[in-house]
Amino acid sequence: MGEQIQEQTKPFIYDYTLEEIQAWVKENGEPAFRAGQLFDWLYVKRVRSFEEMTNLPKAFRQKLDDQFAFVTLSEITKFESKDGTVKFLFGLHDNHAIETVVMRHNYGNSICVTTQVGCRVGCTFCASTLGGLKRNLTAGEIVAQVVWAQQLLDATNERVSSIVIMGTGEPFENYEPTMNFLRIMIHEKGLNIGQRHITVSTSGIVPNIYKFADENTQINLAISIHAPNDALRSKLMPVNRRFPFNDVMESLRYYIAKTGRRITFEYALIGGVNDRPEHAEELAQVLQGMLCHVNLIPVNHVPERNYVRTPRDDIFEFQRILERNKINATIRREQGHDIAAACGQLRAKHMESTAR
Repeated sequence: MGEQIQEQTKPFIYDYTLEEIQAWVKENGEPAFRAGQLFDWLYVKRVRSFEEMTNLPKAFRQKLDDQFAFVTLSEITKFESKDGTVKFLFGLHDNHAIETVVMRHNYGNSICVTTQVGCRVGCTFCASTLGGLKRNLTAGEIVAQVVWAQQLLDATNERVSSIVIMGTGEPFENYEPTMNFLRIMIHEKGLNIGQRHITVSTSGIVPNIYKFADENTQINLAISIHAPNDALRSKLMPVNRRFPFNDVMESLRYYIAKTGRRITFEYALIGGVNDRPEHAEELAQVLQGMLCHVNLIPVNHVPERNYVRTPRDDIFEFQRILERNKINATIRREQGHDIAAACGQLRAKHMESTAR
């Protein structure tokens, strides 16, 4: 018997920016202030149904219920790490599953959100690409991940203080929903997350790097680079064949010149593949003169892949070479290692078990 899939016929209320809600309220002949009330219920009071919006007239609540849906996230599983990291596997209305991670730092709580069901970029060291791309998420399905995380933190009077768009998927291949998600997150009447506390990560979708540079935001940009040259990057990241290394670097120079903002280069260290001293020297030469820093990521072992972890001493040597060449470099602190918190690992296990 096949899976029973619930068709989504109504748009999600979380898909809408405040300006779009204002336009809808006006079209429906309601007083303008209703839009602000609705936005407040969604993002400040964080209710889970229109029925709970008690200062809205019953007829208006009914109209909302008729025309919009709340995003259906069902918690398939939740793991909590010894370090406080919480990883959710959520079910969507169409039986797909996505992952969201809440990370607790001494400077606040960060949430890592997913923008697509699966991923087609095809990085060879990543579990997210196993099974390919199923579909894009709507803006509201990305928003719902943050709202759910904030509801979790409400219990202890904490808040989401930063967002990283580094979960499953390529946000710049789901560009407009991702941008609408960002507009909703930063709105002062909503969750009011500071722009400089949000980072969007791309594998190098060149046209949308230019587009993002022209958006005139203070949101941080990170680029998954993972190699210092075209040939090696194409082996590790098939997307590099669509958007070659030099084109990516040119678009990033445009971004820096346009925005004056520093770029983060994410570099996953894979034992014996891209982690040798000569790779560090070559990377340093490529990045000379750029306003940037490098975030070194010791690769997680993914059972479906045959890559091994770079030895600890080699990680520090790679960092030393970059810094000797005046390239600022940090080593990502691992969180949630005991709960398979790397992108795609939990979903891959879930897909395997449901297939069985």
